[in-house]
Amino acid sequence: MYKIIRTSVAALTLAVSVGGVCAQTAKGMRDQLVGTWNFVVAEITAPDGKKTLPFGETPKGIIIFTPDGHFAQIHVASDVPKIASNNRLTGTPEEYQAIMHRSISVFGTYAVDEGKKTVTFKIVSSSYPNWEGEVQTRVIDLLSADEFRNTNPNVAGGRGSASNLYKRAK
Repeated sequence: MYKIIRTSVAALTLAVSVGGVCAQTAKGMRDQLVGTWNFVVAEITAPDGKKTLPFGETPKGIIIFTPDGHFAQIHVASDVPKIASNNRLTGTPEEYQAIMHRSISVFGTYAVDEGKKTVTFKIVSSSYPNWEGEVQTRVIDLLSADEFRNTNPNVAGGRGSASNLYKRAK
């Protein structure tokens, strides 16, 4: 009798855990992306294989995907300088340059292609004005329910490919 109970409990435990995994994989990529994600790191790989971290080793940032198809993304290096005048309108050219080089914000709408595992962003505006109105596609790698990577295989200016890692905000 003890063996039957133990086997039944083991089978029930297995069924529940497999059911949870199946439910997660049954969700489409779009549904899995909806929510708020913390920016972990960005890495650019140059054509020669050299890797750089454009926002440093410990950047700050966020990307938000809304259920109705909007997104907002902010990336900021942890070492951007404060403006000495304490007035965002009266920074020095050097302060503005350092801030521009080490941060980016962008927002607009997005669409997911489940088959290609991509997200296409239609950019409404950005702190980099040249992106306004652009359509950009990223390859998405869902590493887990709480972690994903997006990759841009062709960074502007022929700098190589860029990869951003995000973890779900808790």
